[in-house]
Amino acid sequence: MDTLTMTCPWAYKLPPGSQMSTMDPKERFYRQFQTSVTSLQEQISQLGSFAAIGGERQDAIENVLAGISRLSNEVADASDFVPAYDQRTYSQAPYTNTIQTIKSLTDQLNTVTAQLAPRSRFQFKKRTTSPPADTKPDARHMLSSGTDAPASTIAASPLTTEPSTTSQPTTSPTPPDAAAAALKEDDTVAPLPTHFKNYNEELSRPSPSSIRKPSFSAARDIAITDHTGLHIILPPSAARATTAGRLTGLRRCIVDMSVPTLGKSASAANPFASLALRDVEGCLIVAGRVSGATHITGVRNSVVVVAAGQVRIHECRNVDFYLWCGSHPIIEDCVGVRFAPIPEVYMTDQEEREKNLWDQVDDFKWLKAEQSPNWTVVPEEERLKDEIWREAVPGRPGAGTEDILKEVGIAKA
Repeated sequence: MDTLTMTCPWAYKLPPGSQMSTMDPKERFYRQFQTSVTSLQEQISQLGSFAAIGGERQDAIENVLAGISRLSNEVADASDFVPAYDQRTYSQAPYTNTIQTIKSLTDQLNTVTAQLAPRSRFQFKKRTTSPPADTKPDARHMLSSGTDAPASTIAASPLTTEPSTTSQPTTSPTPPDAAAAALKEDDTVAPLPTHFKNYNEELSRPSPSSIRKPSFSAARDIAITDHTGLHIILPPSAARATTAGRLTGLRRCIVDMSVPTLGKSASAANPFASLALRDVEGCLIVAGRVSGATHITGVRNSVVVVAAGQVRIHECRNVDFYLWCGSHPIIEDCVGVRFAPIPEVYMTDQEEREKNLWDQVDDFKWLKAEQSPNWTVVPEEERLKDEIWREAVPGRPGAGTEDILKEVGIAKA
C-alpha cells in the first residue's frame, strides 16, 4: 500500500458516479482510510504556511494531532463498520500496516514541528569540558513536563515551540533588556489557562437568566453533560476550547454552539476538531461546524444541526438531522431518522462552494440494493423555516426552553 495516497473517512469524498453504496464494506473502509492519511499528510506539509503569531500554527498542529487520534480510533473501531461475517478477514494483515502508517504520520509531524520551532537568537557552542557541578539547567527546556527526557526528545514533541540544546553559551551574557525583548518576540503562542473550571457545575446552579452562556475560556475542550431543561448558547470566548466537543446525558435542552465555530468566512471560524453526541433525548442541538468527524450515538426524539467532514450516526431514533456533510453520512442501528440540508444561516462560504452530500446516506446495516427503510428525507414543507433558526433558537422574548422545543416540533413525552 502506498502511504502517500491514503486519507480520513471524515474528509473522504466520492468521485462522480461512484457505486459506494453497493461496494464491499471492507473495500469501502480501505478506501476511506486511504483518503484519511493523504489528508493528514497534506495538513502536515502545510504547517509552515500558518503564522506563528497568535498561536495559529499551534492550533493547526493540534488539529493534526486530533486527526491522527481520530484515525487511530477509526482503525480500532473498524469491526463496527463491516458485517460480522467480514470482521475476521478485515482484522488480519492490513492492521499491522495501518498501525505503522499512523506511527509514520506521528513521526512526520514531529519532524516538521521540530524544523519549524523558532531558533534562539543567542549563539551557543558545544563545550569541550564538563560544566561546573552547580550549573543549573535552562528552565525554558524543562517545560514542566515532569520527565527526565533529554532536550532533543522534547524538541521532537509537536506541542513544543522552544529550541533545545544541552550546551551552555561561551559568549558574554546578553544585556537583560535585549534578552527580555528577544524572548518576548519568540513567545508567539498565547498562554493556556493555568487552571480549568468546572462549567457543568456552573450550569447546574440556579440562574435568573433563561439562557446560559458559559464562556469556556478556562477550558481545553467543551463538555456539556447531564443537564435537563437548559437553554445554552456558547459565546465567542468558547472558540479557544474547540479542540473537541462532547454533549452527553442531555434531556429537554437547547444547545447552540454555532457562534464560536462559525464565521462569515471559513478563515474567521474556529470549528471543532471533533465532536461527539451521546445519550441525548428531546433536545435541539445546533452543533456548529466540525472540521473532522462527528459521532452521534443514542440520540432520540431530537433535532440536530451540524456541518462536518464526516457524520457517523449510531443507535438513533426519531431524529431530524440538518446537515452539511463532505462525505456520505453513515448510519447504523438507526430507526426513523430523517435528513435535510443545513439551514443557510449556519453555512459559511466554504460550505457554499463545496458539494453537500447530506442525502447520500450509507446504512451500514442495510446491504441490499434497494433503499434502506431506516432513513428518509425530510419533505420540504416540513423543514423548519429560516425565521425559526434566526429568531427562535437564539431565544424569543418571554419564550422558555419548552416553548422553543415545541416550536421546532419536539413534543414533550
